[in-house]
Amino acid sequence: MTSRTELTAAPMRSSLYQLAVEYRELAERLADTQEDPQAVLDTLEGERWPIEQKTRAVSYVLSNLDYLVEAGRQAEKQVAALRRAREARIERLKSYLHACMDVAGISKIDCPEFQAAIRKNPPKVVIDDEAQVPAAYWRQPEPPPPVIDRERIKEDIKAGRDVPGARLEQTTRLEVK
Repeated sequence: MTSRTELTAAPMRSSLYQLAVEYRELAERLADTQEDPQAVLDTLEGERWPIEQKTRAVSYVLSNLDYLVEAGRQAEKQVAALRRAREARIERLKSYLHACMDVAGISKIDCPEFQAAIRKNPPKVVIDDEAQVPAAYWRQPEPPPPVIDRERIKEDIKAGRDVPGARLEQTTRLEVK
């Protein structure tokens, strides 16, 4: 004799998609019969259980993955903050070392482990007053390429206007809470 556990575990071996297809086929077959509508509803209600269980299992996986993704985001933020703090500390120490060597009048220190030397940077242009810089030295950036205004298209189609090459499409999404 087959136990209740074996009966309930058997449908769980099917994929959720297969269960959904079988449920839809059963619903269509029952809709074509002359059965009592309440009996049809009761039968369909009984057949929903495996789908609900599979959905529950998939939802647990989704929830776990959402948690892992969020934990990854938080870890990325923490690592980025730590990196920025270390980079700032490097800059402060370099600035401190540079200032100390300047005050001491030392331009180079050689050791077996490292070499510290004050070097000249390449010359850089400093603009004191942009208004005085002649027009020949100004560059005009290229304008950005045109972009389709999807919101305007949506509004016009909703208002009953025809927009060639565009249409509204209503899709669905799964919301798991």
